[in-house]
Amino acid sequence: MPHRVGSYTIFFDSRPVILSSAAVVGPKEGRGPLGNSFDLVLSDPLFGQDSYEQGERKMFHEACVRCLDKAGVSADQVQALLGGDLENQIMAASLAARELGIPFIGLYGACSTMAESLLLGSLLSEGGCFDPVLCAAGSHYATAERQYRFPLEYGNQRTPAAQWTVTGAGACLISSRGGGLARVHSGTAGRVVDLGVSDANNMGAAMAPAAADTLLRYFYDTGTSPKEYDRIITGDLGQVGANLLHELMEKEGMPIPEGRYMDCGLSVFDPQDDIHAGASGCGCSASVLSALILPKLRAGEWKRVLFMATGALLSPTTNQQGETIPGVAHLLCLEGA
Repeated sequence: MPHRVGSYTIFFDSRPVILSSAAVVGPKEGRGPLGNSFDLVLSDPLFGQDSYEQGERKMFHEACVRCLDKAGVSADQVQALLGGDLENQIMAASLAARELGIPFIGLYGACSTMAESLLLGSLLSEGGCFDPVLCAAGSHYATAERQYRFPLEYGNQRTPAAQWTVTGAGACLISSRGGGLARVHSGTAGRVVDLGVSDANNMGAAMAPAAADTLLRYFYDTGTSPKEYDRIITGDLGQVGANLLHELMEKEGMPIPEGRYMDCGLSVFDPQDDIHAGASGCGCSASVLSALILPKLRAGEWKRVLFMATGALLSPTTNQQGETIPGVAHLLCLEGA
């Protein structure tokens, strides 16, 4: 059974296993350094649908189906689907769940949703409540721009600190038994942290304080330090947020060693593409987890990593009302299976 260590961290005694994973991404993501590692690269960001929202729903569904196929598990054998996206009322995930027919627990943690779903899925699996559990998250550049900033047709100028929302979806199947890609060792749920950033085009600065808060609390609870992990991986801080995280950790006396840090938002796109500060979106950490992180754990290249997805908690309404942007970060310690 899971048990608490320190104030905020959960240890999993049986080490829930990630049986399989899959990632589906758009054309721009497919041109990046991980292009050959994704399960499916779309030639059309609409995915053959009539709208970007419908394309995002199909992409989420496809990632889930491919993940189950790789594990040899049918949808009716899965006891719960945990996931979400960036659309209003997480409609991409909800409509995909309608097609899958799996009991659905919708989640919204902004870009932290993949880690949030894995943390909750691990708790439900090891606790004997649901097993196996399918965890998924997705995002789409065009739908996110339409919702949070400006429709693509507007052609607005992007600021240097802006990040490019990943068109992608990732899914992982978790079980309390069996062999697979990696095991979940422990996890920390993040607090909502707000240091007063109000620029909706600077997600990295809004999320970095929450990332530092969660990371520090994990180290304090477990009595470990950054040098004990092969990689400390953030979800989508981008260049601005990554620089700020290093500064915050240095200030707290917990510097991240050189060569041990990785940000998914700096790993997706070809630097030659127009990405400004990097990538973001629920699909960012979800797709990189499947395409890069889990394969390295399975191959034994990495023994133990900290995977921490970060989210900026804003809406157009709160932004227009002058609210600042809170951030949240959820963390998992993953080990090779």
